[in-house]
Amino acid sequence: MFPASRYSSKAHRCIRALKTAQIEPAAPQLCTTLNRRACSSVSTPRITTHYTIHSRDKDSRWEGIEMERFADEADVVIVGGGPAGLSAAIRLKQLANEHEKELRVCLVEKASQIGAHTLSGACLEPSALNELFPDWKERGAPLNTPVTADVFSILTEKRRIPVPILPGLPMGNHGNYIVRLGNFVRWLGEQAEELGVELYPGYAAAEVLFHEDGSVKGIATNDVGIGKDGSPKDVFERGMELHAKVTLFGEGCHGHLAKQLYKQFNLRENCEPQTYAIGLKEVWAVDEKKWRPGRAEHSVGWPLNRRTYGGSFLYHLNEGEPLVALGFVVGLDYSNPYLSPFREFQRWKHHPFIAATLEGGTRIAYGARALNEGGLQSIPKLTFPGGLLIGCSPGFMNVPKIKGTHTAMKSGMLAAEAIFPKVTAESLDSETTGLHAPEYAETLKDSWVWKELRAVRNIRPSFHNYFGLYGGMAYTGVFYWIFRGKEPWTLKHCGLDADQLKPANECTPIEYPKPDGKLSFDLLSSVALSGTNHEGDQPAHLTLKNDSVPVDRNLAIYDGPEQRFCPAGVYEYVPLETGDGMRLQINAQNCVHCKTCDIKDPSQNINWVVPEGGGGPAYNGM
Repeated sequence: MFPASRYSSKAHRCIRALKTAQIEPAAPQLCTTLNRRACSSVSTPRITTHYTIHSRDKDSRWEGIEMERFADEADVVIVGGGPAGLSAAIRLKQLANEHEKELRVCLVEKASQIGAHTLSGACLEPSALNELFPDWKERGAPLNTPVTADVFSILTEKRRIPVPILPGLPMGNHGNYIVRLGNFVRWLGEQAEELGVELYPGYAAAEVLFHEDGSVKGIATNDVGIGKDGSPKDVFERGMELHAKVTLFGEGCHGHLAKQLYKQFNLRENCEPQTYAIGLKEVWAVDEKKWRPGRAEHSVGWPLNRRTYGGSFLYHLNEGEPLVALGFVVGLDYSNPYLSPFREFQRWKHHPFIAATLEGGTRIAYGARALNEGGLQSIPKLTFPGGLLIGCSPGFMNVPKIKGTHTAMKSGMLAAEAIFPKVTAESLDSETTGLHAPEYAETLKDSWVWKELRAVRNIRPSFHNYFGLYGGMAYTGVFYWIFRGKEPWTLKHCGLDADQLKPANECTPIEYPKPDGKLSFDLLSSVALSGTNHEGDQPAHLTLKNDSVPVDRNLAIYDGPEQRFCPAGVYEYVPLETGDGMRLQINAQNCVHCKTCDIKDPSQNINWVVPEGGGGPAYNGM
């Protein structure tokens, strides 16, 4: 199933029962109204056919289908092959080697390759990496671009106002590295494999399993071979179960299993609602004369108004060719349903200060993802019987720094150190079958991660004031730069991002310029650069709790905002074939797994679940 040269015989034990028919991946097919017949759900009476909405127990097509799953055992199972999950796996094996203990660690990742779903700016602070691998330079870590210049600006429509980066302000990048995070994550995967971690890319964790006492038992990977109409195909195979003494959930921002765990264990009872942003990114090859390796540029202001939180970055990489990584971030607590984060990004590139770098260049990559912005106030309870939350799943991003990789890595390392004595003990000292490790939360609160997040806890919510952006910047200058976040109060967020949209009739439509094909581009040509592909004949993984809500509520009240907040053209409102109304069409093949729809849907009717493993974007060093 996997190339023998990369996976040990021991690793094959973990997947020996998954005899799935391997379908040759087709060329990515982007769905639009032009190929509606191939992508529409008109042939069935409902939009959603996924078994999480429509139970297979009540579907006669599933009668007689073998539903038993093979189960395998590990000491620790980790969900998610990002910085947090891989750092946890590496630290566990380091500890096992130091103490001469046998420890089986299995990590499952929904992307076809480690790093293929990873997207970030990224400007990496190496603090956690220095702890994990003090010799990372000798090991060949792909940190090739130390930051040599920091630039911060407020943009008006035509001009740039430079802002000095005073010593101690969180946006300073002295000592940091501009990286392509997907390449860094791939390197972490190689280090993990060398230590004996069993990596299983292409296997999506679809379900949390529980012991009879309610503690977490492990996870189940997704079933494969299900038709678009929800029926079993001839090649149907059940997923497999992976059981463990403890399971670490590091799915990244807004993980779909973490959402289940929040409800199962009431983990968000004593914290603020999480708030999010969407980040859109491109990589360009530019004129060598405009290339300044190591230069990190950030801006706020135009094209967003002062009440819409957001900003941009433009990083000059030093990887042997004149490449720049640029991106645009929009807080998902915006109120105007006509706002399109993608089109704001495209418009931003026409600012004279930005266009000067890009003109004459070639865009070579595109992608998008959601990111946590709630900070300290929004961190849920992190431990529960049988499991822990790590990384961007609970949300350790330092928002004013625009960095979360170092904190995610450290959380994974601390989780490993907390559970290692328990999983290697000769006798299990636990009140539940699944091990509980509350020590993880305690050590995290004593770490530099907590100290760092506490110091900046009020910066993001301070933007909710009459002056918006400018009031937030003033607050940061006074209470962070002078007092270092030691003010005796903690500001609150405004609630769920989904609740912030105003009805369309209370807002002004936004007229966006047409893309020129040189600096700005249309949505579908952008998605094509992400390498996104899913098996077409499977139920849409963008599920609707109620198929009537999109038209009856979202379109009627908010003018269909999912058409605009999705950065991949997944959602379209198209005329009914009868000509007497509209319907929602879901182009699931286009999905880049950013989770924005699940977060921003004003009706909270969309539930993102994993598609068949291996589907999604195929980012190359994003």
